[in-house]
Amino acid sequence: MPSNSSAPTARGLSPLSIVIPVLNEAARLPALLASLQPLRARGVEVVVADGGSHDGSDTLARPLVDTLVAAPRGRARQMNAGAAAARGAQLLFLHADTTLPPQADTLVAAALHGSARWGRFDVRIDGRSAWLPVVGAFMNRRSRWTGIATGDQAMFLDRSLFEQLGGFPDQPLMEDVELCRRLRQQGLRPACLRTPVHTSGRRWDERGALRTIGLMWALRWRYWRGESAQSLWEAYR
Repeated sequence: MPSNSSAPTARGLSPLSIVIPVLNEAARLPALLASLQPLRARGVEVVVADGGSHDGSDTLARPLVDTLVAAPRGRARQMNAGAAAARGAQLLFLHADTTLPPQADTLVAAALHGSARWGRFDVRIDGRSAWLPVVGAFMNRRSRWTGIATGDQAMFLDRSLFEQLGGFPDQPLMEDVELCRRLRQQGLRPACLRTPVHTSGRRWDERGALRTIGLMWALRWRYWRGESAQSLWEAYR
């Protein structure tokens, strides 16, 4: 799939590339990409890795991104394909239902020019359930304590480090947790930025907040006990 020309192309290498894995996100994608246009104007590259959408997500994305990649379906595979096509020295992985703060580029640059080589944002979960602020606050606190981040927190890192670790592991679930575990094995803890990203609470609203919390904790426990990501994915679905 061809890439689009853009401001970062004219300027040469972009310092930061935002990689967004997409699968049938036509309802959310235009607003998300519109929110990223000020970052593009400052030289940030936006890459969308489409996993075979049939709702026109790729058509909607094309005029609003720098590179559009047709990737094998699967979040880890899509993010790896997007990273391979990106030109930035720093990579930020953004879910299609998550929005960044307006100054995300300067926050990431400051974190990675300090002592950290990777990091993530705090998260706020938007939705109907009164439990969602509690869930978000607990996720942030747990992440600071464990050094483990989730994809909802918009993980970012140096490209060289990402490539050194081989990218995201090719597994259908817990790819973010596994990458964090490998980073911790290198003795690298994240920069935990307190400025939040906002992510959709749709899965909590659809399934029930308490039920979803219980499910995610159970899946994490089973993963740390050595159960395969494939079996956990089947349970999650």
